[in-house]
Amino acid sequence: MKPEDVAQYLQDHPQFFNEYADLLADIHIPGLHDDKVISINERQVASLRERNRVLQDKLLELISFGEENDAIGEKIHRLTIALLSVSSMSEFFNALYFSLREDFAVPLVAMRLWNIACSDREHVEFTPASQDVHIIAESLSQPYCGNHVADEIQCWFGEGAEHLNSFSMISLNTTRTIGLLVLGSPDAERFYPEMGTLYLKRLGELVCTTIARYDLAETASSEAQDHVTNDQ
Repeated sequence: MKPEDVAQYLQDHPQFFNEYADLLADIHIPGLHDDKVISINERQVASLRERNRVLQDKLLELISFGEENDAIGEKIHRLTIALLSVSSMSEFFNALYFSLREDFAVPLVAMRLWNIACSDREHVEFTPASQDVHIIAESLSQPYCGNHVADEIQCWFGEGAEHLNSFSMISLNTTRTIGLLVLGSPDAERFYPEMGTLYLKRLGELVCTTIARYDLAETASSEAQDHVTNDQ
């Protein structure tokens, strides 16, 4: 018989050791972590302790994840409050970059915006981006995390670009694609391909919602001006 057959037989006949109870006292097997021979009862106790240790480790891991998510959620909340209070594009950029740098420990951030009606366009974020960048932004259904970005995007970070080893690209979308937010870190494992992107996606949505306030305001102002001009 194969070992699998023995194991299956014992599972199918749980009364076996009731009928052959003396075997429980006579059978001795190796311990879990050494060559010491122990009884089957001792082996069962050792197995239960090992299983309990694994469950305890898993519980501590889940608690750690929960605490980490709570901390990130608190940071997102603080950023939300900060962005609700801004009244200009300058304040928006300052509040966003301060939060990412100080709260989220992201050393370098770059962003390019397009397709929005904003008269306050002296900021570097409104520097025209190439069609390739537009295509990249439009192709991202989820935030990208990895060790490489296009050369043009890496140049957005200026002199600090040479020290960056991992990136996250977040497409900014309202009713259309309006830009690309890029986070950079010298730590190659900070933004890795398998990491979760839920909070990065929420960050992008928060940024887009704030920008949309100015986009809608400028559009409404422009339409009102056109209406006045036409009436005259």
